[in-house]
Amino acid sequence: MESVTARTHNNFISQKVNAISPSGIRRFFDLLSSIEGVISLGIGEPDFVTPWHIREAAIHSLEKGYTMYTSNYGLLELRQELALYLERQYGVSYHPEQELIITTGVSEGLDIALRAIIDPGDEVIVPDPCYVAYIPDIVMAGGIPIEIPTYQKSNFAISAHDIETKISERTKAILIGYPSNPTGTTLSREELSAIAELARKYNLLVISDEIYSRLTYGSNHTCFASLPGVKDQTISLNGFSKSYAMTGWRIGYVAANRDIIEAMLKVHQYTMLCAPIMAQLAAIEALKSGEDEIEHMRQEYDKRRRVITKGLNNIGLTCPTPQGAFYAFPGIDITGMSSEEFAEKLLIEEKVAVIPGSVFGKHGEGFLRCCYATSLSDIEEAITRMDKFVRRHRKS
Repeated sequence: MESVTARTHNNFISQKVNAISPSGIRRFFDLLSSIEGVISLGIGEPDFVTPWHIREAAIHSLEKGYTMYTSNYGLLELRQELALYLERQYGVSYHPEQELIITTGVSEGLDIALRAIIDPGDEVIVPDPCYVAYIPDIVMAGGIPIEIPTYQKSNFAISAHDIETKISERTKAILIGYPSNPTGTTLSREELSAIAELARKYNLLVISDEIYSRLTYGSNHTCFASLPGVKDQTISLNGFSKSYAMTGWRIGYVAANRDIIEAMLKVHQYTMLCAPIMAQLAAIEALKSGEDEIEHMRQEYDKRRRVITKGLNNIGLTCPTPQGAFYAFPGIDITGMSSEEFAEKLLIEEKVAVIPGSVFGKHGEGFLRCCYATSLSDIEEAITRMDKFVRRHRKS
């Protein structure tokens, strides 16, 4: 038997965690921090400050001494406001005391949803490319991710037909996130309805990450749970980070049927307990009085979206116009570089930070994620620098 003293620290790490690679985004942020004068199209965060009246609500809560725990479910008033919001915005009804739980961002919501539903070996279908946390969270919950390739020619949209080819006896759920991080893709109501039909046909859960639901351009967002006959098979993830510029507040929510919420609550109460009360009170104010700010920010992103898409295409980086979120996903085939090589050289040579598409999945290779949640002047300067870079490195 190996002696205790002969063990390395790595022996204490679980095989499951050891098998997961660190986020590829983190490495580029670490590199970014060591270089001055960088224009960042990397971080997926609004460049707006949380509106004053929302901040003021949190300040007032501190002045009143609201520094205690809340219910594991979250403040009832917040859940009531959310129920009203979801009915008003999407026409879907949730019981505020039984079908909603407040989480510390959508990240926690996704984690506890997967841990609540997955048994070892269960399969979860996901698009590729997809948000960086989807596959690691499935693996850490004991599941097996089944990736569906998506392509630029179809604007990286996942199809019900392709999903159906991957459904097996072990399939437990379909995990989708539209509008998409990293591609900016949205799905039409018709496309989502076809996926809903699969969920009904095969009795599957659909985990729908809708954190960018209020950031769409040219069409209204369809809440998956609002589609006929699938509300009880849907776990809706959403929050305040993107729409209200509240990323650092770490406040999100999950809407699902009572049994799933109760299962998630077991995980939530033993890991997170509750979201911060100050952030919850700020979220109440956001729901009550934040619509004007949402529309103002959406219009600003729309302007930037058009500028960055035109600029990228003009310099030879093929880029469909994103229909949601605040990301463009251009191809870099004209350079012959890998996405990681392109991103690293661009950062060093021209001081522009982008994220290599490969960190979002195998089918993200050959693309870049460019976040346009930054000023128009920075976007224009970034395009100028990228143009110089592409001219130098274009394949002959």
